[in-house]
Formats: sequence, C-alpha cells, structure tokens
Amino acid sequence: MHGLIIDTTNQPWEESRGFQLAELERPSLDEAHNSDDASSVIVKVKYAGVCGSDRGLWYRNAFKDQFLAALERDKKPSRVVGHEFVGEVVEVGSKVNSLYWDPDPKNVAKIEVGSLVSGDSHVTCGKCYQCRLGEANVCMNEAILGITIDGIFAQYVKLPAKNLWAMDSSRIRPEVAAIMDPFGNAIHALSKVDVRGQRVAIFGAGPIGLFSVLIAQKFGAAKVIAVDVSAANLELAKRCGADETILIEPSEKANAWEHDTSVIERIRELTYGKGVDVSMEMAGPASSVNNAIDSTRRGGHVILFGVKDGDMTIPHFPRLIVAGLTIHCVIGREIFKTWQLSQRVLSQTSNGVQDKVWNVILNGGKDTVLNLSEFDPAVFEQTMNEHPKLIFNMEM
Repeated sequence: MHGLIIDTTNQPWEESRGFQLAELERPSLDEAHNSDDASSVIVKVKYAGVCGSDRGLWYRNAFKDQFLAALERDKKPSRVVGHEFVGEVVEVGSKVNSLYWDPDPKNVAKIEVGSLVSGDSHVTCGKCYQCRLGEANVCMNEAILGITIDGIFAQYVKLPAKNLWAMDSSRIRPEVAAIMDPFGNAIHALSKVDVRGQRVAIFGAGPIGLFSVLIAQKFGAAKVIAVDVSAANLELAKRCGADETILIEPSEKANAWEHDTSVIERIRELTYGKGVDVSMEMAGPASSVNNAIDSTRRGGHVILFGVKDGDMTIPHFPRLIVAGLTIHCVIGREIFKTWQLSQRVLSQTSNGVQDKVWNVILNGGKDTVLNLSEFDPAVFEQTMNEHPKLIFNMEM
C-alpha cells in the first residue's frame, strides 16, 4: 500500500519541506503478539482531510519538538502524517464489540466490518487524572495521529476502536465526514462562551476560522467579524455568513508580534467604541493573538486556538487583568460530546451548514479533492496555497 510520510533520514528538519509518497507495509491485527490489537480495528481510508497542522508540518513551522521527540522515542526515521479521515472498517479486534458496542443501536452504533467511521485524532490513555475527570482532550499521555504516532495518510491504518465515531452517509456526505475532526475544533471553541447576542471577531479565516464563522452565526451571534491577511479567505468568510470582514494590510512594524492598529480601530468602529464581546484567535501568529486581545471589550472573552512554534510577546500585560479579560485556551475536541454536537449541526439540513462546508469551503470538490495516486509535491503545495481546505481521495 501507499502513504504520505515525512522522512528525516537525509535532511535536518529546518532544511526540508513537504511529504513523500512511499510504499508502506499494510497493518494487521496480531493479538498473539500485541494485546492492544484486541481493541483495535483496521480501517480502509476513503477520504483524508488536510489540516492546518499538516500545513505546519509541510513547511516545518509547527510541532517540531513533538514530532522529532516521538521519532527518537520510537527509533524511527519517518512518520506517516495526517489525522482527518473517513473510512470503512475491514478488520475488528476480538474485544471491540464487548468494550465499545451498546446492544441498543439507538444509543451507540456498532463498530463492525463494513462500518463507515471517522474518529478523533487524539489517542488518550483513559488512566490519567484528566481522563478520569472526563477531560480527555487534555490527557497527560495523549498521542496525536500523524505527529507523535503514525497517521492516516495511508490506504489502510490501524486505530484504537475507542477513537472511532460511526458515520451515516445518508446524513453527512463522506467528504464532509472526513473533516469532522477540525469542524469539531470550531464547535469546541464556540462551546466555551455563550455567543447568543454577542459581537464576535474571528482572527484567521482558514478552515477552522471559516467553520467558526458558520457556527457562530447559527449559534446566535449578533455580529460576526472575520479578520485575515487573505482577501480570498475573507470572500469565503462573507459567503459563510460573516457580517463584516477586515483585511490586514502589510505594514511596517518594529516587532512582528505587534498588533495591527488599523484592525483594532476598525473593530472599535464596528462595535461603537467598545470592542467585541468575544475574540477567537484561530491562526496562531503572535500579532494575531495581540489583535484578538486588543479588540476585546473590558470584561470580554478571548478564545485562543491557533498554534505556531516560537515564543509569544504580549505587551503591557497588566492591561489584560485590569480589563478583566477571560482567556480560554482550546485544544482538540471534548471526546465524544463535541462529535455528537458536530453531527447534529451538520445533519440538520435546514441550517445550511453542511451545504456551505461542501460548496463554499470545499468548493463543491472542484480542485479540492485530490487523488493520492496522482500526488505531486509541487502541484499539491500550489493547490494547498490556493484553497483553505483540501481532501485526499485515498483510492489507488
């Protein structure tokens, strides 16, 4: 079988980029030699989403320490990347049904051969303090598909059954089901604060920012403002329902982390001098974080989701305390509460969310659904830079 990997054999991290299409050994279940296989499944991947973290890995500007430390731990030079997927179960470990199947299918759909599944990219231990409190999204011993363990940009993958979520293709089209993991990031972020009747600014109109625009509107926000450096992304944000958009123009700054004065001024204008009730930072650059902080009204909320490697400078830090801001840091999804909410939002046809995910963010599949069999690094990089979200058709 084939898959996409990062191979660190020949080049240092900082001097390399991209993924390689490689011949891989097909995984199998061998319970006699690996007891974990009894609670695992083999999935034939149908579609796999390309995430912002995959972009960060492609350009080697995110997850360096985690990625390399895991390779050193495993004594491996390469890692299969990717973590967003939908696929068909083709093998099931002997304990899967007894551990993860409710006999009443109205409660939890059975995971069996032939099941269509997506799943969470964070493999949690179930044993640590956080897991036992129901906070598995911040598990102390988590592994992350495609970063600290092998991911899903491959034709067949072995996954723990506890991470799978059964899908119904009559309710959610498979291409959209493949990206429920990042859609869930937006759902999780917007569950931190009640946005009903609130003015919300979303900094970063990439895929998760666009999902956030869609969801904030449907969750009752009074005004949604999208901010980005890309005019094309902001046009998509408008089509997703943003009431206002703000383009960050290039400007001379003494420090890259400084906020963009014109952005703050425009947000103040749109909120009658107050600032927004809720700022959501979904991109990661330090300047964007400071834009979010400085755009938020006294007593407001700042939700931080975007991740970039490196240090962060927040100037005049005491003003956060004096202004009474509440900072929320969001990672992953609440497993599986977020998945249930995501499924309900996407399945309700009257809200138009799934339709806009497919037709606006994924451009109806035109130039956004790529065949793994035709993978070309140069073409892929160009396409990745032209569209906020891509999906691999994994059939070879």
